[in-house]
Amino acid sequence: MHKQKLRLFSYIVMVYMLLAFTWWALLLLSKNKEILRAKADLLKSEMLAAGHIIPQGEFEKTGQYQALLREYQRQERMVFGEASVFVLTLVAGMWFIHGSYHREVSASQQQRNFLLAITHELKSPIASIQLVLETFLKRDLPKDKADHLAKTALKENERLHRLVENLLLSAKLETAYRPHFEEVNLDEMLQDLLAKAANRHPQAVLNYEAADNFPLIKVDPSSMALLVNNLVDNAVKYSDGKPEIDVRLDARPSFAVLTIADRGIGVPDAEKKNIFNKFYRIGNEETRKTKGTGLGLFIVNQIVKAHKGRIQVLDNQPKGTVFKIELPM
Repeated sequence: MHKQKLRLFSYIVMVYMLLAFTWWALLLLSKNKEILRAKADLLKSEMLAAGHIIPQGEFEKTGQYQALLREYQRQERMVFGEASVFVLTLVAGMWFIHGSYHREVSASQQQRNFLLAITHELKSPIASIQLVLETFLKRDLPKDKADHLAKTALKENERLHRLVENLLLSAKLETAYRPHFEEVNLDEMLQDLLAKAANRHPQAVLNYEAADNFPLIKVDPSSMALLVNNLVDNAVKYSDGKPEIDVRLDARPSFAVLTIADRGIGVPDAEKKNIFNKFYRIGNEETRKTKGTGLGLFIVNQIVKAHKGRIQVLDNQPKGTVFKIELPM
């Protein structure tokens, strides 16, 4: 509210300055015309007093009057020039204030969304692990139930580990991140990653296709694993019912193409340019049902940039989203 009042006050001051300057500019132009007329009358009187008879309509053609007129026109151009610079400066100032305000509001909203999201993301697994440990302490459980609870705790611990890993990596990506490239078999890596993803998401159907004899490619293996995991987890998260994810790896003469397609809720066209921003998530954090921190796609985009690649967000048919990634061979 304070920022809105400050912005409104700034606009009022600028509009007042614009109106005041316009009034002073018009007044100055009017006074200049009066001065021109006064000087012309004085010049005419001096010429008559000196005995110069000037025919009707010839006075304006005299050298003395033309000098007065040129001086008046010079001053008029100066007023218009200064007025234009002043108006442009004011408009630029209003545009700057408007842009800064919206950036500040957006950053504040993203920070608030992140705090709400991270609180929820930390609270849920910590509470689950605490419940498992308290159960172990208070009860003598049969082995099958103990194993089930232990797996639950390990799963939540893995979720916490991935969250911390994402947070640490996001802090480094824009400044200190340097990928460590190795020649890897991306086809085999994807098969292994998708097998692990199938264990994390037993309710999902993961389809995979790859070009025959896919060549070795230089990538950062840990970063590429994080990229694929984030995109697959996102696809599952935003799919209704039984998620079905299609992953395909193709080879082109100069680059590899990785596509990950889902049949989920899709991404509106207006949001496609925003989803790679840090902490950005579509919708209201207070009423959101899906988990997340708004870091996954930001990390994906930064990893693709570090590999000098390109990522596109496309619409799947009949519904859903396709992430298409091109990586240099």
